Formats: sequence, C-alpha cells, structure tokens
Amino acid sequence: MSADKTEKALPRRSARATKLPAARLLPPSLAGDRSLPYPAIGRELAELRHQIPGVHGCVLGGVDGLLITHNLQTEVDPNDLAALAATTFGLGRQVGIRLGQGDFQQSTVRNQSGYLSVYAVSDQALLAVVGTDAVNVARLHLHAPGVAGRLAALLSRVPTEV
Repeated sequence: MSADKTEKALPRRSARATKLPAARLLPPSLAGDRSLPYPAIGRELAELRHQIPGVHGCVLGGVDGLLITHNLQTEVDPNDLAALAATTFGLGRQVGIRLGQGDFQQSTVRNQSGYLSVYAVSDQALLAVVGTDAVNVARLHLHAPGVAGRLAALLSRVPTEV
C-alpha cells in the first residue's frame, strides 16, 4: 500500500503573537482570617441554600483555592470544593482573556446527578454552590449574584494586611 500523492497536507497552526495581560499579584488569602464576619456570611450561605430547593450547600473559597467557610450538607470535602471552584475560576478567567470578554462572572458545570455553579464574589473570593439534578438553575442564577454581592460587601469591610 502506498500513500496517495494527491492528498493535500492539512494546514498547520502557526504561532501567533498574542499580547496577554500582565500577571497580577493575588491579594492575601482570606482563609483563616479571624476578622471575617462569619455569622453574617453563614446567614447569606444558609439563605441561598434554603431559597433554592435542591441546593446541597455552598462554599466560600478564595481564588487561591483555600476554604474560607461552608455550609455543605453532603459528604463532599469542602476543601476539595474550594479548590475545584478556584480551578473553575482559573479556566473561566482564561476564556475571558482569550475571547476578550472581560472578567470571570460565573460558570456552571452540569453532571449526570447534579450541578456545580461558581460565582465571582470579589478579587479574593468565590461562591461555589452544589445542587442536585433537580435544582432550578435559572432560579439559582437569579439569586446567587445577589448573595455574591452581599458577600463582597461583607468581605470589603475586613481590614487586609499588606
């Protein structure tokens, strides 16, 4: 068997000179910060879990992947979920950069038996919400940004060390 010499070579991808934004320094982690208003944060997470049937719980994590706090009602390790939220954020951030669509806002992953939605809270924090396959995702997307905004306001009142 000999190769047909009439076949055309497939086009190759050539290197592009793409100007990427400069790397940004991450602010200090909020994980373990004792000055956070944990009772108020807990109320916001509980309100979201109770307003949306099918939500198993929420994780507030840093963009660095470290857990700040959670109210999960499942056997899922909240530390793992905080790390997954940061990974989702990283991917979403790169998509926004490459497509010129701006900063990360939200991403939802649907699996066979449920959902994971990750919302930007601030430059330092992410809200991850775990739900069953029966969760009303549209309703979640209506309520979660408001919760994320209130969480951002709570976190902005925290003095940060530089």
